[in-house]
Amino acid sequence: MANHPKDNEIISLFTLGGAKKEHAFTILVSKYGEVLYNQIRRMAKSHELTNDILQNVFIKVFQNLSKFNQNSSLYTWLYRIARNETLNFLEKEKRRTGIDVDPPMIEVLAGHSGLSTLDSEKISKILSEAINTLPEKQAMIFQLRYFEDLSYAEMSAKLGTSEGGLKASFSIARKKIETFLRNQLNL
Repeated sequence: MANHPKDNEIISLFTLGGAKKEHAFTILVSKYGEVLYNQIRRMAKSHELTNDILQNVFIKVFQNLSKFNQNSSLYTWLYRIARNETLNFLEKEKRRTGIDVDPPMIEVLAGHSGLSTLDSEKISKILSEAINTLPEKQAMIFQLRYFEDLSYAEMSAKLGTSEGGLKASFSIARKKIETFLRNQLNL
């Protein structure tokens, strides 16, 4: 992502319309496509579902980027669209097929008492439910730190938020998730 123009430059280019709009969108997809794919993939079970969802996300982004008011970072806005689109898509898919499409996000460690009787899909589903109970910003910070293993400095640059605020949000999110998991798993 280091060689891409800054977000405000992409948005400015996009608002010019025509070929410049298409070029700006190509840059945006190149800059954020992989990170959004990874975010969606953690929630979707398969590569095919992930690609379908990502395509829907970029359609919504293309249709609404000119309305983006820049009250948050572009990445925050994209994350929100991707998260909402993923949750909506998976819920529709679940209703349509009757199949649980929640992916395994964590593995059960062998010999871990209390968890050893549960399969990874059940634990994954409970973790996903726990994350979905978080406020949007805490969920995003938790996912960036826990799943993408970004440093606080990297998250600060990406989100335009102080490292201290990110640390506090992550800590609160982690405690909420731990409490949720303990309650659901009776630990």
